[in-house]
Amino acid sequence: MLTVEAIDVYIKSSLILHEVSLKLEKGEVVCLVGRNGAGKTTTLRTIMGYLRPQKGKILFLGKDITRLSTYEIGRLGIGFAPEDSGIFPDLTAQENIEISTWNRKTSRSEEERINVAYELFPVLKNYAKRKGTQMSGGERKILSIARALALDAELFLLDEPFEGLAPAIITQIAESIRRITTMGPSIFISESNIYHVPDFAERLYVIERGEIIFSGKPEEVADQKETLRIIAGVA
Repeated sequence: MLTVEAIDVYIKSSLILHEVSLKLEKGEVVCLVGRNGAGKTTTLRTIMGYLRPQKGKILFLGKDITRLSTYEIGRLGIGFAPEDSGIFPDLTAQENIEISTWNRKTSRSEEERINVAYELFPVLKNYAKRKGTQMSGGERKILSIARALALDAELFLLDEPFEGLAPAIITQIAESIRRITTMGPSIFISESNIYHVPDFAERLYVIERGEIIFSGKPEEVADQKETLRIIAGVA
């Protein structure tokens, strides 16, 4: 589904990602865990085309997307929910969801895609006519994922979807993401908190100072004391 091959990414003159390689298979849920500033958001933004690697390449469904623009990548079927939600604040929740159906045509009708977004995130029905500026941080994060869902994406990139949210909201979003997995797409989640990694995640990458330092099953990280110390503060 997605292959990131040894990318180097600079921001201005600073090397932010070095030799980062990742893989997601069809239908997989994979998490990228790292401390704040480790390179998680840069990784997702590079996959999405906001940043360009100076070395390496990125493949989606076998197609080289390394030099494509962000809107082209979205039209191929990658949905992105950024850490700050990235919704259009002057549009209503309904309009934010609908806009995804305008930009990517699939075998599913626009109505079906919108209905699925509301089915998985029913709380948004209460805010359908509310503008982004009138929504809480948790509501905006939910809307951001619902908008990616309405894109009918084959791959979801979710940047810290649980960060800063109340436990009840985290549980709600995690359950909705779990339900998305039953529909077949791959999901790539970045998280700074190892304890927010959902129990349905199949594989885990750990990033530190722009380099991947661990790749394996979530339960295997418990045997990596130095890695666990970095991401969980364990002595």
